[in-house]
Amino acid sequence: MEVLRVQTISHQSKDTPVPSIFVRAESEQPGTTTVHGVKLEVPIIDFSNPDGETLEKEIAEASKEWGMFQILNHEIPNDVIRKLQSVGKEFFELPQEEKEVIAKPVGSNSIEGYGTSLQKEVNGKKGWVDHLFHIIWPPSSVNYRIWPNKPASYREVNEEYGKYLRGVIDKLFKSLSIGLGLKEHELKEAADMSHVTILVPNEVQGLQASRDGQWYDVKYVPNALVIHIGDQMEILSNGKYKAVLHRTTVNKEETRMSWPVFIEPQGEFEVGPHPKLINKENPPKFKTKKYKDYAYCKLNKIPQ
Repeated sequence: MEVLRVQTISHQSKDTPVPSIFVRAESEQPGTTTVHGVKLEVPIIDFSNPDGETLEKEIAEASKEWGMFQILNHEIPNDVIRKLQSVGKEFFELPQEEKEVIAKPVGSNSIEGYGTSLQKEVNGKKGWVDHLFHIIWPPSSVNYRIWPNKPASYREVNEEYGKYLRGVIDKLFKSLSIGLGLKEHELKEAADMSHVTILVPNEVQGLQASRDGQWYDVKYVPNALVIHIGDQMEILSNGKYKAVLHRTTVNKEETRMSWPVFIEPQGEFEVGPHPKLINKENPPKFKTKKYKDYAYCKLNKIPQ
């Protein structure tokens, strides 16, 4: 069964209409739902700030008030990020039949591999996106069979990026933990890495965030990492940190690509408010459940 790929459709003649399966209702289209002329300037944090207390406070406040922030001076060399973007772009420029070698089988529940549709269709519509997902950590969970063989440097580049990224994650979780009044190691231990997304965008505008019920373009900051607080972190913090509602838009002139890393628990891990953050005055605001059950409901748009 042939799967319709977004990239294939986009390369067709400009006179060819986009299949209706991808066309959202006008009330959902960015052209009518975006606040135009204003770019949302989410907090920009200097990750190299030698004043650790100030850095921790800035990260905690951004997580509570925005659920999103950008970090600069994160110690990941610009060349490493450039190579990450380069090999990703090279993969998607391969002939379609070469990309299909590592495609997810039709009907597969796995998120790993090359594919087009991740989430259940919204109102019968599909997302306008092709993707390549694979685990990069821990080594015991990595399946290199679904990593591209082309470009030849793909594995080396992604592993190098992952090596630097672990340092960023450790420092980030330390600050998030202290921001909740916990010891610096407690959040990471309790979460087994709870859900945060670290995003490398390209220079093409497309990231949007919801603020006060309105959608805004998020200002692109060169060499910054975009941090999204996810649902699991909101649950673990018992609502003190806020998951950000965000989306991505595209345009006809330029290709937008992004490189997200999703930091999340193993499937059997019980996700719920941290025990030290609940008491009589602050009862739990969320149910505790296995992460795999939560993720299934999330991906299939099933009420939690």
